[in-house]
Order: sequence, then C-alpha cells, then structure tokens
Amino acid sequence: MFKHLLIPLDGSGFAEAALPYALELAAQFDSEITLLRVIMPPRAGEGTLSPESADTMIKLRDGLYREAIDYLQLHKGSLRQQNFRAHYQVVESDDIAAEIISTVRGCGADTVVMCSHGRGGLSRWLFGSVATRVLQSAAVPVLVVRPRNDTVSALSLINISEPTRPY
Repeated sequence: MFKHLLIPLDGSGFAEAALPYALELAAQFDSEITLLRVIMPPRAGEGTLSPESADTMIKLRDGLYREAIDYLQLHKGSLRQQNFRAHYQVVESDDIAAEIISTVRGCGADTVVMCSHGRGGLSRWLFGSVATRVLQSAAVPVLVVRPRNDTVSALSLINISEPTRPY
C-alpha cells in the first residue's frame, strides 16, 4: 500500500489541498505519483453543427487539453525537482468519478488522495459528489481531504475492500 498514489486535480485550490498529504505519504513510502486531470467534453446546442461551430468545438476541446497538460506538467516538474517519481494523465469524460476509478485500475495505483469540494445539502444532492462516488466504488484506500472556508479542516482515510454501489 502507498506505493503508487493517484491524485486527481481539477485546477482548483481545493483540489490542490490534497497535495501536501499525498507528498507526505510519498516521502514516507517512496511512492510513485500519478496526477490526473479529467476534462469535461465541450457541449454544443441541440441540432446539427455548422462547420464553423464544429471548428469552434474542436478548438475549445484542444484548448482544454492544452491547459490541462500545461497545468499537470507544471506540477510534475515541481514534484520531480523535489525528487518524487511523478507522471500525469489527461482524460476526457462526462463522468469524473468513473474516470478516476478507471485510471486507478489502468495505472495500477494502490491509493487515491483527493480533496472533496465540501458541498453539502441541496448542491450535493443536485450535483453529486465525486469524492463520495470514488469512496463507494474504488477497490483501493481513498484519502479524502475536506476543505472548509478555503482551508483544510479534516481528513478521512477509508479503506474499501469490497466496493459498494450506490442505489
């Protein structure tokens, strides 16, 4: 355990709050680190796209990929300067939690370190929680950092040996 950490990042300070905890684990256990960025595909309105609209969608998608790659390369470079073994992946999906779980299997990660965005109540019900879905479905330990008012207030380490599925 803790030999290969997967750290999902979305470009926000909230997501980056998980990094210090992941780096502490990586330093203690000489862990490999994979940084993951899941980008949502651009959406067009209903109907057939005009050639100009299709070209705009392609440019938008390419821009999202380029931004994600630049962001992760910056973090990877910083981690490598600190003597961590770091890699990154950029994937496109409508289902962020499913993609995180798929990447766990694909890259051989044995632990996920991620941050919850701290949604509760109605917004959590409406938008769901990526962290909750990963906790429920991942077959590896998941360390969740929960921020409060732009700071990290609590940690949860949950080892799900037998994944449960939401109803």
